[in-house]
Amino acid sequence: MKPENSIEVNNITKSFKVFLDKGRTLKELALFSKRRRYEERRVLDGISFEVKRGEAIGLVGHNGCGKSTTLKLLTRIMYPDTGTIEMRGRVSSLIELGAGFHPDMSGRQNIYTNASIFGLTRKEIDKRIDKIIEFSELQDFIDNPVRTYSSGMYMRLAFAVAINVDADILLIDEILAVGDANFQAKCFDKLKEIKREGTTIVIVSHSLGQIEQICERSIWINAGKIAAEGPPREVHPLYLDYMGQKRQEMESAASPKAGKEETAVENIGLTVSEIFMNDRGGERKKVLKTGEAAAVCICYQTTETLEEIVVGVEVFNDLNVRCYSTNTFDDTAETISLKSEGTLKMHMDKLMLLPGKYFVDVTFRRANKTVICHKSKALEFEMYSDQKDSGIARLEHTWDIN
Repeated sequence: MKPENSIEVNNITKSFKVFLDKGRTLKELALFSKRRRYEERRVLDGISFEVKRGEAIGLVGHNGCGKSTTLKLLTRIMYPDTGTIEMRGRVSSLIELGAGFHPDMSGRQNIYTNASIFGLTRKEIDKRIDKIIEFSELQDFIDNPVRTYSSGMYMRLAFAVAINVDADILLIDEILAVGDANFQAKCFDKLKEIKREGTTIVIVSHSLGQIEQICERSIWINAGKIAAEGPPREVHPLYLDYMGQKRQEMESAASPKAGKEETAVENIGLTVSEIFMNDRGGERKKVLKTGEAAAVCICYQTTETLEEIVVGVEVFNDLNVRCYSTNTFDDTAETISLKSEGTLKMHMDKLMLLPGKYFVDVTFRRANKTVICHKSKALEFEMYSDQKDSGIARLEHTWDIN
């Protein structure tokens, strides 16, 4: 193992048996136990990578690609069929919510049990327990059985233990998706702190923004192989483009309706057939770059001409926070007319949303504010960026330093 590395993964493979004949009753299982057919499904097919001491990397990919399996192999919850994994130092992991916790024991008792699994002695835990409880913010519940805890409380306690065992390597699998926004921000700050102290971090997450905030490198796993590896802002656009193409193929095959939820107050023969996003060249896109031109396109048909109509567009992020809202009347001080069919386009010279997943709601109403049609989450798209700013939207600015 190279002296500068904390983790070396060499050509690992992992397969699982998927049974095709599944007995429905105990009798069927007993009588036909030898007839059970299965097929081998290879989840990982020759994965190799290295992680340097103090480096943070993110594993990205669609569901079922092998990200979590890779992390479980690193924690030795399971072992590869072929290949080798070498790791240097104490390992702490947050793989599954509540793993290592006994539901009938109190939060305090579970701290001692969980921390001892990570290799701490009783004396070492005694020195840190106040710090663990304080970070978890569970002072009022720490002596209650953890079976009474919510999923967010589980996560708080598990994270507080994992970051206080002086681990050389920290492995995290989607655990930060649980909990309120304030505690998530607190966790990210702590991860950045322990990273500065030299801890090696491996994160599996569908939130590319989280990975970009913490990691220097991303590994995109697709169909059990490494599809791309490098700085997050180089790898993530490739991954998002691939996922956008897959979604478009699925939507074309399924002939979907424009929105997930449609509300019509008046039955006036208005149909919104399609809502999509175009880039500057007029090409349909599901993935866009921060600062580039884009347009929201709304295709409609009516059985009669509609007068004095207002069309509104709202943009939400994946936490359901409204990022922007406008309508045709506020922008132009005029109502519009809708003829038999057409396409409304909301042009944006610079779409300044920062990396993440976003949704668009579209509303048609009359000038008197009577809603004609409302489409919730009518459009889903993702943003990526080659800059390191964070938040919801980029504020164009310059620096003047004297």
